[in-house]
Amino acid sequence: MNIVEMQHMTKRFGQYVANDDVSVQFQEKSIHAIIGENGAGKSTLMKMLYGFHTPDKGIIRIRGKEERISDPSRAISLGIGMVHQHFMLIPALTALENIILGDEPTRYGSVLDIRRAEEEVISLSEKYGLTLNPRHRIQNLPIGSQQRVEILKILYRKADIIIFDEPTPVLTPQEVHSFLTSLENLRAEGKTIILITHKLSEVFTVCDRLTILRQGKVVLSCEKTETTPHEVARLMTGQDLPPSPGKDTIRSEDKTVEFVNVSSRSRISPDSLKDMSFYLRRGEILGVAGVEGNGQASLIQLVLGFQHPISGRILWKGKSNIPSAIAYIPDDRIKNGMISDFTLQENLLLGRHKELEFSHRSVFQRTPVNAFSSRVLSEYDVQPGNPSLPIRNLSGGNQQKLVVGRELTKDSELVVANQPTRGLDIKAIEFVHSVLIRERNRGRSVLLISSDLAELLKLSDRIIVMYEGTITGVFDSSATTDEELGLYMTGVKRQVTS
Repeated sequence: MNIVEMQHMTKRFGQYVANDDVSVQFQEKSIHAIIGENGAGKSTLMKMLYGFHTPDKGIIRIRGKEERISDPSRAISLGIGMVHQHFMLIPALTALENIILGDEPTRYGSVLDIRRAEEEVISLSEKYGLTLNPRHRIQNLPIGSQQRVEILKILYRKADIIIFDEPTPVLTPQEVHSFLTSLENLRAEGKTIILITHKLSEVFTVCDRLTILRQGKVVLSCEKTETTPHEVARLMTGQDLPPSPGKDTIRSEDKTVEFVNVSSRSRISPDSLKDMSFYLRRGEILGVAGVEGNGQASLIQLVLGFQHPISGRILWKGKSNIPSAIAYIPDDRIKNGMISDFTLQENLLLGRHKELEFSHRSVFQRTPVNAFSSRVLSEYDVQPGNPSLPIRNLSGGNQQKLVVGRELTKDSELVVANQPTRGLDIKAIEFVHSVLIRERNRGRSVLLISSDLAELLKLSDRIIVMYEGTITGVFDSSATTDEELGLYMTGVKRQVTS
């Protein structure tokens, strides 16, 4: 039985057609994936179902009845909930307060019944396997637990149709496994799940059906068993993906960065470093594996020069001076990589506006600025590539490609890439992988921090594993596995050093 039917859905933003006559049906008590490249129209389609966008054309039926969903409150009243890619939680409030906010239970007419609320939330968390302490504040919870809060918010409001918009890019491998188990639990309890994702491994692990969008149109909608990952990837992109470039042999033993017995206290997170030593060679990609919160934030702050060690030394090409330019791809592009209200061109100049190529006596030189913008937008396939467009109008993947392009065109010997493909589609991931390998082959040093072990194994020459601010192991990427790395990531195993 179809619980949701969307017929002939069309949505335009100016001249841009996000959804072009899209029709799709969602079966009750199933997990249905919506997949496609960045900008294919996946989120727009679901935001029409949730009432964020009003369709220019089309019909929505819920349980067989045609509905006009004018805003999210109407969607909620119809039993529809949505977990957004960027969580909508108030950090200073507890998990319980976030879950019941706007729908608080009362007694005696107006007295908040916090005990009943807590009992109901605990009951929901146990029923669906969403382990959570409702009294903990959001700001103290890891990302995976914050996601559980978002899911419980929806379940608390009695939703039986739940939309997940790119739910796993911010999760660790362990949290992804837990999340997929939660989806199966929700389905088993009669919920209908709509999963927007780029990750084919997730689609072919838990989904029953899938719909592929390309350039705003449906190119395939079928049972999972009726297709293959290779066919899906080809239909998503419209072509077979080119192979990634091979890695040249490392020709240099020159060290770009070296940590010697470094310890630190981070000002931005509790994950300090403890007597940490490693080095990164010229023309090498050094991967950093570890569950989030085990020292990665302090490591990055130290490499970028935003904090100093309390003991030990950091050497740059054998000296203590920090280089004038470091290419940095942050893990959170919205907070640390761009300004949403700025145009594409203005964002491309962030941190580079004083370079002599672009300004003279504090006056922008329009010709080189325009030429640079056009080159980066074209080379890094940022769509739409209008330099005067506000960057907030781009999909998350295209925003990320712009940030990557800005940073990799810097004149720097060191690239710090922190979760560089988080939220990207298959084609964009392959592109970022290829440019990182290209820069490595050109002699740049790349420090790659990633929660995706497959990515680390593919790109890295060597991998260091961090646990509680220390290095538990150093591995040749060609001589280890994700299972072995996982044991060192949790501290179960450690290499013995002399």
